[in-house]
Amino acid sequence: MGLEHNGGMVSPGKPSPGKSVPALSNERVSQLRREHNLVDPTQYLTGELHRPNMEEINEQDPAQTKRLLDAATLMIRSRAKVHAWGVEHIPSNGVYICAATHVTQFDVFIPMMTMFHLGRRPRFMAKEELSHWPFVGWALKHVGMQSVPRRKGMARAIEEESIKILTQGRPLTIWPEGTVSRDPQKWPMSLKRGMAEIALIASRNLGYAIPIFPSVTWGAASINHFWPWPRKNVVLAFDDAVNYSDLLVDSDSWKEGQPPDDAVAELTERVRRRMESVMADIRGEEPPAAGMWDYRTMSRVPRPEIRG
Repeated sequence: MGLEHNGGMVSPGKPSPGKSVPALSNERVSQLRREHNLVDPTQYLTGELHRPNMEEINEQDPAQTKRLLDAATLMIRSRAKVHAWGVEHIPSNGVYICAATHVTQFDVFIPMMTMFHLGRRPRFMAKEELSHWPFVGWALKHVGMQSVPRRKGMARAIEEESIKILTQGRPLTIWPEGTVSRDPQKWPMSLKRGMAEIALIASRNLGYAIPIFPSVTWGAASINHFWPWPRKNVVLAFDDAVNYSDLLVDSDSWKEGQPPDDAVAELTERVRRRMESVMADIRGEEPPAAGMWDYRTMSRVPRPEIRG
């Protein structure tokens, strides 16, 4: 697909920032199918491998949730041909964190729909403004939305609520970039620290490292939602759980129960690197050699060093 910049110049025949992203080709999807076990996540994926988690399902207005899931699935099918791999990583029981990429607003629906079709009902964080939208806000609350009031100095309260969700046994989906990626080439940009802090504190409270599954969705940026035909290919991948048990060593000695800054930074970058690697696999190209896109400076910066 070739979205690589070279010395500030865009190579001939490759899209510059602001231009539409080329669709994920049928040839690329065929190649991915040879390399991975692709499934259709717009269908229920429950069975011997994934048994529906009835406790979670029954806690979340099952009849209304099913109607909303069916409506979202129909909308997704009308715009995209969705393929997924790595669904076997999502467990049927127990807590986990899904750390998802955020290239477009449409991407939000893909991993959530897939996990619902796997019989799980993760809670998820979304900006508070959405809860006030007609119908949309009501629907999101029915499918597990946790409102996030932005720019109100409530970051700590949001983290505490997320930790509570996990320690009470419910999985959680987080879009750790915090907003749609500003990277002109649509790679995962710098992540907010909250995801890592939530994972480390909740893991300390539970006594084990809560699985963090990086989730990458690619292809939706090419969809024209005013005229989405022919439908575009969209690929979702759930990666293996990120290993961070080493960052929990001596967690009983954390001051006021808060993880050290270096542990938070380390886990944040481990997750981002895994997102970047999986996206490279889907796209069939290498991430920018110059580094990652930093949201604070709106520029490409060298990738932070990591130990793991």
